[in-house]
Amino acid sequence: MIVAVDTGGTKTLIASFDAAGEINVLTKFPTPRDKTEYLNAVTATIADANLGNIEAISIALPGPMRNGVLQRSPNIGWQDFDVVTEMKQRFPDSLITIANDADLAGIAEARALDNPGLCLYVTLSTGVGTGLTYDGKLLPQLRRVEGGSMRIEYAGARERWESIASGQNFYERYGQYGSEVDDPEKWQDYAKRAASGFLALIPLLEPDHIVIGGSMGTHFAKYASYLQEILDTDIAKHMTDVRITQAKRPEEAVIYGCYYYAVDALAR
Repeated sequence: MIVAVDTGGTKTLIASFDAAGEINVLTKFPTPRDKTEYLNAVTATIADANLGNIEAISIALPGPMRNGVLQRSPNIGWQDFDVVTEMKQRFPDSLITIANDADLAGIAEARALDNPGLCLYVTLSTGVGTGLTYDGKLLPQLRRVEGGSMRIEYAGARERWESIASGQNFYERYGQYGSEVDDPEKWQDYAKRAASGFLALIPLLEPDHIVIGGSMGTHFAKYASYLQEILDTDIAKHMTDVRITQAKRPEEAVIYGCYYYAVDALAR
């Protein structure tokens, strides 16, 4: 049995996977801002489920890691959070793994592609996160890449890509969620904001695939053509064969990535 914990800036989703990879969602709750409250909620959910032998607990966290410790998560307010040590005290017989949420989502989405090669996964949600994989595996040397923190020149100011292209910014700007908006002008504006980061990342990485997930990924069809038009116009011609696609599981990629990451860790 593998337990997966998708810790987001807004909500935490916990699920279990059996030996056949079948998922059973255990619960979903607003992510507590207090570290102890978060740990207690995760622990109680797993303990109450009576899952039997838990081989691994794989945890996704929204922020950069260093030496197995979450350095910071601005959307939640956490810093220097040693989740592995804390969870190991609660589940000493289980393998505990943690990784950045976008990295894990990138694993799941890359494995759903034929010949994934170098795949850039971008989650456009409460914040903006990036994950880079090669043939469905994380690149160890680039696991601390935080694309959402890139500084972008936009509308005469230098902004973090996350601050202009996240789902949170979309709501603050329009007072509506993506599911409530059909106005093409608003989606064209959002496409420009999202494109500002892709125009920097594509020449730098030259990925074989780009996949968009997260809450704004669920609305990809509403702005895909505007985004592609910008890239076709402003990206060098030899890079225009790069196409951006919607995640196959826009809001579940992270939880499946947790599972794959745990399976790989157990096999080592």
